[in-house]
Amino acid sequence: MSDIAIDMRGISKQFGPVKALENVDLQVRKGSVHGIVGANGAGKSTIIKILAGIYRLSDGEVEIDGKPIDTITPASIEKEGVHFIHQDRLLVPTATASEAVFLNNEPRVGPFLNARRMKREAVELIKKHFQVEIDPDTLVRDLSAAQQKIVQISRALANKAKVLVLDEPTAALVAAEVTSLFGVLRALRDDNIAIVFISHYMQEIMDICDDVTILRNGENAGNVVPAESSIEEIVALMVNRDTSEMYPRRTAEIGEPVLQLENGTRVGHFENVDVEVHKGEVLGLTGLLGSGDKQLLKCMFGLDQFDAGTFTLNGNRRQFGSPAEAVKAGLAMIPEDRRAHGVAVDLSVSDNISIASINSHSNNGYVDTKSEANMVNGLIAELGVKTPDRFLPVRNLSGGNQQKVVVAKWLSCESSVYLLDDPTVAVDVGAKVEIYNLINRLAGEGKGIIFVSSDLEETVEMCDRILVMYRGRIVGKYQRGEIDSDQLLAVASGASTDIREVP
Repeated sequence: MSDIAIDMRGISKQFGPVKALENVDLQVRKGSVHGIVGANGAGKSTIIKILAGIYRLSDGEVEIDGKPIDTITPASIEKEGVHFIHQDRLLVPTATASEAVFLNNEPRVGPFLNARRMKREAVELIKKHFQVEIDPDTLVRDLSAAQQKIVQISRALANKAKVLVLDEPTAALVAAEVTSLFGVLRALRDDNIAIVFISHYMQEIMDICDDVTILRNGENAGNVVPAESSIEEIVALMVNRDTSEMYPRRTAEIGEPVLQLENGTRVGHFENVDVEVHKGEVLGLTGLLGSGDKQLLKCMFGLDQFDAGTFTLNGNRRQFGSPAEAVKAGLAMIPEDRRAHGVAVDLSVSDNISIASINSHSNNGYVDTKSEANMVNGLIAELGVKTPDRFLPVRNLSGGNQQKVVVAKWLSCESSVYLLDDPTVAVDVGAKVEIYNLINRLAGEGKGIIFVSSDLEETVEMCDRILVMYRGRIVGKYQRGEIDSDQLLAVASGASTDIREVP
């Protein structure tokens, strides 16, 4: 038997004239966690979709556990013991937890489903590997993101998985859940299961991976052992340029208040919250899952309603009944779930970017196509959107590049305040720097910015002031340089003695 669980050699894939992968090799050892990293559009998703049987390779060879695989389909690759834990948790929302664990693998007595055994074994399997209990009758739609991830992995283990492929598995998890997941992955690795781990979070790659394959522009850029390397070395191979200035400095002058909220309350989410944002200021708003920070943005943007409080924008008292009203008044918002709420995948890159600002390129009902094209092409270049031209349908872009398009759409607006909800989630390191530069540009133009981020280091480095929320209240207020990311986590999690009510 081979010590190599997955051996992909000389893998190439073309979509028409576009080469997505060219002569890429990927070898994953049994009993190891193998990271795959690369900038958006580098080929990570393509090589995984080839392994999953979603794409047919143009050239190359694939072996699983030393066995050549000529034709791969989603069903056949599962029979070889390779299971995929997708970022969007492809689960049936109306199935119960136990049904999801044993989907297509249900225990039976003759032709009849053995529901009692299925529930018992689901509970035992989850408790054995995760040391948690999940009610087997709970519907998938009622499970948390972390619980859904547990169900996905448990389904793979119930099917005797030899290889687990995890695509951005921590994107919707809080810090404690990530720590728990990593403990499970290490235990599975010790049981000789091979794990492929795809993530944009470089510190996670360093913490969990034994080996890392780096892709750049559809080709192998290098292989490293994290224990013998550094984040800087990996990033340099990913983007082929210097990223030592990860967080570009900003010199914008902070002016008068442009947005104010007094005693803002949304029952069940936050209470008596005060927020003030000035022209040219980047205000960080952070807290752990359920703290109320994201719900606060939704109320500001008209996606939900305040139950109490006074909300003022550009000197005028407001209560938006819809996002359309908020946009018209000068607010822009980059939503957290950009794939679901940010892009129209059947429209072109150009249409997606200009759709929110088309009125600024129109006169008497006619669109100035030259003005629109100049704006779109400028943002494509600034954000580094990887597309052959602005007319390509967005569905043909990688997930990360789709996210860049959403960022570009709202940056195209002549808004006075920007609400940014995790604008760099699942975006590669190089693109993050480009987004940071655009945020600085907006601040330099006198825009007010509220920056919600699950990356605490990013929050500390990018924000002029930081408000920390804990259980629906603001419990900390800090100027730039007054707090580091570790202290910020302690305050946000309620573990710090520095927690205080802010008047």
